[in-house]
Amino acid sequence: MNILHINACVRELSRTKKLADYVLQKLNGQVVEINLEQANLTPLTDKMLMKRDELIAKGVYDDAMFDNAKLFKQADTILISAPFWDFSFPASLKCFIENININGLIFSYSKDGIPQGLCNAKNLIYVTTAGGFISNDEYGFGYIKTLAKTFYGIENVYCVKAEGLDIFGVDTESILQKAKHNIDEMFPLA
Repeated sequence: MNILHINACVRELSRTKKLADYVLQKLNGQVVEINLEQANLTPLTDKMLMKRDELIAKGVYDDAMFDNAKLFKQADTILISAPFWDFSFPASLKCFIENININGLIFSYSKDGIPQGLCNAKNLIYVTTAGGFISNDEYGFGYIKTLAKTFYGIENVYCVKAEGLDIFGVDTESILQKAKHNIDEMFPLA
């Protein structure tokens, strides 16, 4: 199995990354990791969009700007590890998404304007942790799930989360163990 791990964890001792590593052990496949902190991605500029649009119009995808999108398209399983920040996730993940959302490579549109996914992946797993509580999945996981199902054509989208980790007096290890138990139930035969 070809697994793409998109790592949006910033902290060295990230609890989100620990859970993601546990998922990777369960999946037991060939892993390619894109560490977004080290990827040096930037938000798209007018100049970048003009270059990208010109290459897309020619059907030429060999420029380095398409490398992450090609990895994303070819993966059998995609794992995104992203802590819950400000009702969403780190900005580096949004920047990554902007850079890979390429019409003609990741998705296309039907004659009626309906997005058609072009990705190989059948599974996307989103791993997140929060010091407080995730009151609404809509902005973090919900956004990723909508993209996966609507634009990328990924059938199965899972969320692994551990929350309330920084509440005074909680047993953080117990919460993380419960999340690992949930992972075991999600992927029993992986």
